[in-house]
Amino acid sequence: MKQPQERRVALVTGASRGIGRAIALGLATAGFDLALNDIARQRTALDQVCVEAAAHGSKTLALAADVSRRDEVQAMVTDVVTAFGRIDALINNAGILIPSPVVSLAEVDWDAVMDVNAKGTFLVTQAVLPHMRACKYGRIVNIASIGGKHGAPEQAHYSASKAAVMGFTRVLAQEVGVNGITANCLCPGIIVTEMGRTNLADPETRAQWLRVTALRRLGQPEDVAGPAVFLASDAAAFVTGQTLNVCGGIVLS
Repeated sequence: MKQPQERRVALVTGASRGIGRAIALGLATAGFDLALNDIARQRTALDQVCVEAAAHGSKTLALAADVSRRDEVQAMVTDVVTAFGRIDALINNAGILIPSPVVSLAEVDWDAVMDVNAKGTFLVTQAVLPHMRACKYGRIVNIASIGGKHGAPEQAHYSASKAAVMGFTRVLAQEVGVNGITANCLCPGIIVTEMGRTNLADPETRAQWLRVTALRRLGQPEDVAGPAVFLASDAAAFVTGQTLNVCGGIVLS
């Protein structure tokens, strides 16, 4: 897809592996310069993604920060703007899953999942918005999940966090459209990542997912990258407030 003459700058959270890594490399291929984030213990993997993105011609910056901590988020965004001058696209991808049935779900695990998945999306967005508003341009892509629509056993807190991301995105789009900023949401289905394998450990469960997916295959991280790159680009200038299922036909809506 056509990009402007001046390279766009994207910030991707949770970019060291899985869907975040695939989106980062997809953006690199599309001509974006990249600020890539993850937590400190993922720094080695994050640096490797930067190397791979640089091979596509992208300028890159690796940033270790916990998106659930306001001080770390603010420092991260300041570093990105200092390095690149602006942030054109934000992909809120960082997320965690700690499976547990509701009856034994620890409060600390509920808080951890909500803090990263829901509050993290809010904190990073809030920190980036003043810079996008100053430029009168922005693309915000929040990664939710079909789990936020239908859920699955042992994932009540995860489902709640992703439903929160979808609701947040719809309201955000209404607030920032006047500033030339779009906000959209992707809902991946069963994707073969480190986190996605939580749904795939049991062979029968894996077979069941295959049966209910119209395309009769599991998703790969690269399957999510294409829609994310589209929503982060100028080609999606008139798309906002939308939630797109990227699930191979599990959720048909």
